[in-house]
Amino acid sequence: MIITELAVLRWLHIVAMVYWLGGEWGVFQTSRCVIDRKLSMDERRRHMETAYRIDILARTGIIMLFPLGMHMGHIWGVQPYGGAFLWAMWAFFIGWLLLCWAAFYFRETDRGIMLTLWDERIRYLAIPAMFIAGVASLMGYGPFNAGEMQKWFSAKVLIFSLLLVIGLKLRFIMREWTEMFRVLAAGPNPEVENTLEKSLRVGRGLAYVYWIGIGTVAFLGATKPF
Repeated sequence: MIITELAVLRWLHIVAMVYWLGGEWGVFQTSRCVIDRKLSMDERRRHMETAYRIDILARTGIIMLFPLGMHMGHIWGVQPYGGAFLWAMWAFFIGWLLLCWAAFYFRETDRGIMLTLWDERIRYLAIPAMFIAGVASLMGYGPFNAGEMQKWFSAKVLIFSLLLVIGLKLRFIMREWTEMFRVLAAGPNPEVENTLEKSLRVGRGLAYVYWIGIGTVAFLGATKPF
């Protein structure tokens, strides 16, 4: 039996996708208790801590999906950049992942909030780059190969970039939790409680779109229909 490089990458890609989808579902369910005013603050904090511990796996999956996909895309011939490009890409995304985990480790501190802001700033650059690359390739301008039965890859990159926009908004919401719970620690604050509930309603609505998009990306990768 020969285990190929592509087979290992495909396995890691599936694992990353599972953690992304499963993690988002876990945070979705846990968030109900975070804003439940009937619970004590200690209980709500425990649920928030659980949400953060689940969410870090989803964040890990999101970050790793792109380099795994780009690496497999090179093997499949739908993206032409290998060699030094792949090495540089992996170095960048591993650095990004370390930043993400550092933000998680220092969560609920000023340092953690600062690191989270840097994580978000990387997305401000990555999202437009992925979106432009996906659209340009589908229009025949590169950088990816988009000939017959190759457009699925560019479509995946395009949809992935749009999902990162939703993910960024959900990151904003979780950062708000940390900031607002600091205020609530000083005593009841109806205005902050209302803001928490409003942000969660927005997040839960976006989550449904998020899951549909994740399923679409997975479908394109599995079937390669066009």
